Amino acid sequence: MSVTSETPLEPPAPEPEPEDNTYMIRPNFQQKFRAVAVKECIHSVLVDELSEKTYNTEEATEWTKKISDTIKERLKDMQYDRYRFIVQVVIGEQRGEGVKMGCRCFWDSDTDNYAQDIFMNDSMFCVAAAFGVFYY
Repeated sequence: MSVTSETPLEPPAPEPEPEDNTYMIRPNFQQKFRAVAVKECIHSVLVDELSEKTYNTEEATEWTKKISDTIKERLKDMQYDRYRFIVQVVIGEQRGEGVKMGCRCFWDSDTDNYAQDIFMNDSMFCVAAAFGVFYY
């Protein structure tokens, strides 16, 4: 005679429901990259970071890194789902000379966009640009 312990059988775990297809080729209208709102964001960061400063060659590199990181974090807080951000910041000494900047991008003009803002005081200028590219 053999002795076996009987354990109550547990019902099988339910199978997970299939998720909806998340493949989107266009953002929702509410989630579209808004250049005006992004420009305001960039402007507030530039004013907060640079309004009390004078140009310093040694510190300019750190300022550009801090400003670009701050802009990128604020863009992420704006809930642009499925967007990837590229932020470029240039700081230079104000000497009364002209500066020209340009960029070229290969993107979808229906979904991708950019915004930029310029900060100037007596000793320096700063140009910040943020590019939002929709991730398919």
